[in-house]
Amino acid sequence: MRNRKIITGARLLSGVFRPFYMPVVGFVALFSFTYLSVLPIAYKLTVLAIVYVFTVLLPQTSILIYRKVQGWEAFRLRERSNRIVPYLLSILSYLSCLYLMVRLHLPRYMGGIIVAALMIQITCAVINLWWKISTHSAGAGGLIGALVAFSFLFYFNPIGWLCLCILISGLVNSSRMILRQHSLEQVLAGTVVGTVCGFLGIILP
Repeated sequence: MRNRKIITGARLLSGVFRPFYMPVVGFVALFSFTYLSVLPIAYKLTVLAIVYVFTVLLPQTSILIYRKVQGWEAFRLRERSNRIVPYLLSILSYLSCLYLMVRLHLPRYMGGIIVAALMIQITCAVINLWWKISTHSAGAGGLIGALVAFSFLFYFNPIGWLCLCILISGLVNSSRMILRQHSLEQVLAGTVVGTVCGFLGIILP
């Protein structure tokens, strides 16, 4: 019974902190905990809608269609060799989101969240050609890197939120290992990739 509860909790964590949701989480945090909270609600909702459509809805829908066309069950996407096309579909969706944000002249630090997510997706896709890496861990690590980068840009002390992000990252990593989806090396590598890309994608001009 105890093991069943642990596995259920691990599945819940993996579902809530899926890498697709990280850009949306980043924008919600940006609009809630920085001076951008004063922006009109209609503006914030519009940006969030764009981000949701291109980083969650389109990638998940296109991957689902691809899986149905292949006649695969969901577990088949856990295999490294079957992840190439889903990675490409996600990357195309994120590139489309970034292109639209540039055309709409949104601030660079907003686009930086998408750039960071793109860097994570591309890096994980390349690594995946030879070795399976945890994108869940990379997504959670991206929150850590992005938080540190925004603390430099907006001049605030990130310690409290940093502790929370590290805790979330640890829980996500543990859940992936409990579910036997990844090894310790794979989740640690994902965390490093996510943290570095999350920081560089936002801090670089």
